[in-house]
Amino acid sequence: MAEGSNMGEDPTSSTRMRMDTDPNSSVTEFLTKCDDYQLFQLTKFYRDRLEQAIEEVVDGLSSLLTYEGIFSGQEHRKVTELAEKGERADSSKLLLNLVTEKGSQARRVMWESFEKKCHGVPKLDKTLKEIRELGSNSLDYLNIAHGLLELPCHPNDVQEKHKETLRVQTETLTVNTILIKEKVKIFQLVDRYAELTIISTVRDRTLVEHELLVRGRDHEEWREKDLRNELKKIQTGQLFQSSFFQKKSKCGSSAAVSGVPGIGKTTMVQKIVYDWATGKIYPNFQFVFSFKFRDLNSINCRINLRNLILDQYPYFGNVLGEIWKNPEGLLFIFDGLDEFKDRIDFADNRRNTEPQSTCTDPESWCEVSDIVYSLIQHKLLPGCSVLVTSRPTELHLLEKAEISVWAEILGFVGDERKEYFNKFFEDQTVAAAVFKHVEENEILYTMCYNPSYCWILGLSLGPFFTQRDRKQQQVPKTITQLYSYYIYNILKNHGRAIESPRDVLLKLGEMAFTGVSERKIVFRNGDLIEYNLQPSQFLSGFLMELLERDDSVQSVVYTFPHLTIQEFVAALAQFLTPDPGDIGKLLSEAYGKGDGRFEIFLRFVAGLSSPQAARPLEEILGRFLHQTTCGVIDWVKEQIDGQIGNTKSKTDKRNLLDTFHYLFESQNKALARVTVGSMETLTFCNLIMTPIDCAVLSQIIGLCDTIKHLELENCHIQFEGLQQLEPVLHKCRVLSLRNNELKDSGVKPLFKALRNPDCKIQELHLTDNKLTASFAKDFASAVSENQSLTNLNLGENKLGDSGVKFLSTVLRNPDCKIQELQLHNNCLSEFCAQDLASALSTNCALTSLNLGDNELGDSGVKILCTALRYSDCKIMELSLWGTGLSDSICDGLASTLSTNTLLKVLKLGGNSFTDQSIPAFSKLILSCKSLERFVVWQNQLSSNGKRHLEALQECRPGLSVAV
Repeated sequence: MAEGSNMGEDPTSSTRMRMDTDPNSSVTEFLTKCDDYQLFQLTKFYRDRLEQAIEEVVDGLSSLLTYEGIFSGQEHRKVTELAEKGERADSSKLLLNLVTEKGSQARRVMWESFEKKCHGVPKLDKTLKEIRELGSNSLDYLNIAHGLLELPCHPNDVQEKHKETLRVQTETLTVNTILIKEKVKIFQLVDRYAELTIISTVRDRTLVEHELLVRGRDHEEWREKDLRNELKKIQTGQLFQSSFFQKKSKCGSSAAVSGVPGIGKTTMVQKIVYDWATGKIYPNFQFVFSFKFRDLNSINCRINLRNLILDQYPYFGNVLGEIWKNPEGLLFIFDGLDEFKDRIDFADNRRNTEPQSTCTDPESWCEVSDIVYSLIQHKLLPGCSVLVTSRPTELHLLEKAEISVWAEILGFVGDERKEYFNKFFEDQTVAAAVFKHVEENEILYTMCYNPSYCWILGLSLGPFFTQRDRKQQQVPKTITQLYSYYIYNILKNHGRAIESPRDVLLKLGEMAFTGVSERKIVFRNGDLIEYNLQPSQFLSGFLMELLERDDSVQSVVYTFPHLTIQEFVAALAQFLTPDPGDIGKLLSEAYGKGDGRFEIFLRFVAGLSSPQAARPLEEILGRFLHQTTCGVIDWVKEQIDGQIGNTKSKTDKRNLLDTFHYLFESQNKALARVTVGSMETLTFCNLIMTPIDCAVLSQIIGLCDTIKHLELENCHIQFEGLQQLEPVLHKCRVLSLRNNELKDSGVKPLFKALRNPDCKIQELHLTDNKLTASFAKDFASAVSENQSLTNLNLGENKLGDSGVKFLSTVLRNPDCKIQELQLHNNCLSEFCAQDLASALSTNCALTSLNLGDNELGDSGVKILCTALRYSDCKIMELSLWGTGLSDSICDGLASTLSTNTLLKVLKLGGNSFTDQSIPAFSKLILSCKSLERFVVWQNQLSSNGKRHLEALQECRPGLSVAV
């Protein structure tokens, strides 16, 4: 916080400083009259000169900063270690980076130290002398040096220069290759950019699960909607079209675009800026200003919008005053809200410890967060447009904001995945081979909606299809194996030898683990030093692909290429530490967080206990500690033992499924057989399951010899999920797939199971899956030779009369074993009755038939009654609930069933019977000696009629009449 800053006053004005220009006056006096922003400007301007100037005294300067409490002892040691090794240039860079990270007070103490303690250093003395001589004109000089006072002041001229600058900045794309000779490749953006699917549909704003899991879980659903043209897509040039507005504002429009890490948010922003600069989109915007939140983090002093822009685009000079007059022509872009160090509270409650401040003037001085807040809320430059990007986990911060358009980047949909690999590999034979392997592995294929996952897949799998010494059976199949080879290729191909890569990976992993714990994805020099990593040496060549360096004018930040890479390195560190302690306790504490932050980390830890995943890394890093591997295996076993059979709540089911993922990643068949080999029942009802979940579950069931019940009702499985389960479906005796919207095409994997000679399915529930006659035709073919199925529930579908015709062929088959058949609510009419009657007249197996909620009518039921007279008909339970019956059918029913000796349950509720049916019902009840339950609920019987029927129970002991 600047001291003495006045709202609306320009700190760069020379009138704010009255300092004698006497060369003998002190710099310290000048510094006391500088506010924090002026000092920020001064330091940035002299940054390059200071790096060289302090090389000779960097160790002494570090000691002073440590004495003043600016540096920690560890940071001081890192600076001086570099100096002692003769790497003074790197040492001075590190010192200045650390000062920048620590903010205004650190900058002030450093400059005062120059004046008081660093005399006799020629380059530094020259800089200080220059500042003393300029005196109060110093900041005017800075402006001259920047060229701010010499620029043309016409907006059109500045616009032309601005567009050209942005075009040059955004026209290329840099991609890491992890190759020794060519570590990075530079492409033209237009050649490399792959179009992403952006949808104008708001999904979960507050997510508690890991982003990869959440988006992987429902991405296939959205892909299917896209194929059906149900998604409302937005092109990058349409984000501010009013047709997409969900909330309209007279003061301007703000758009929020979310997407998981690596989905392409920053690249999308680059493409938007490039397209504007080249005149392809947004001609209505006169100027576009793009900022990254990670760069804004380094501005740790009060600032105004004018200087925020000049800091990045200095050529605007004094023309900004004219630009403010037309705010409707301005677009501000803020990329990466999730990386911003400050919390912006749009609910106007409290941000950090102070109320959110409103900034209404572009010349007013305030915090960066206040400027962003005021622009989005249209309180600053009302009429301008603002675009904010963020990970989904931070979208809740914008819930109370004035957002006009909510959009989400889905990533690659359909064939866009294949196109990515064709662009990634120059050799199209390799591209085809890699994509084929990915396509055949559901776990890997589902990852491909995300461009950064495709990048990891390409880097990891490519060598297997280009190097002859790699065996095909070693190609990664699990996520852990994939990332293990990704790290292996980096270690194998890095161009700089290092004494102990194991030690470096351990330290890096410890920092990564802290980041996962604290939801931290951006690291600074101070973080590296805290974990005893040497920023200079470490980032000169070794593992540059693992921790990317992003240099801005103000500071240096480091990030892992992707959040999952950070999580993998965090997991790897657990196996490299010489003192693992109680690994089980650490995993239990991580698991206990319950908010998803450690979910992928835990999968990686379980996976690294597998020899297949550990082997390539051990080749370079040395053997993993056996004690850790055993501890991880014991923990996984303990998790499974505690969760099997405990699936009452949705949370319990999710926990068990997560544990199955750990078991799958471990690829430990012996452990699987000990823990899940004797399971008889698995139920995941009402839990949304992705194709990946189903693939994992399939592997687990494959190891179970005793599985009997598999209940997957309302799990949103669809075709992709059932396809993964197909190899093991035949093992289950009871299979429930109710309400999964499988449809005719989605249920096809089930047919393979029914045709399997070893099929054990006895009870099959396919209720409410939008099945039609087409399904019935294929089903009839699939079960023609099936000898196991005895209970079939096809209720609440749309089979229709033609569907029943196909099913009747199944029932007429003398080998048919189906005993119970549910066909309720299937759009049936009287026209299916003849087919059913024909089948029932010869079927000796069927004992229970439910035809409820179908419009059979009196005529249809009359035809069915003929079948009940045949001796081969073994129906014992018949439901005609809600089939459109009237009193006129009652005599026929009574007559037909008067001699029946098998029928035990008859359900006639939900029809239109009146008291006129009482005599016939009485006859039926008294004459049908086998009848045990008679149901006529929800009819139009009077109270007297109901009492009459209930009284008949006394004549028939054991009979239940429900009226």
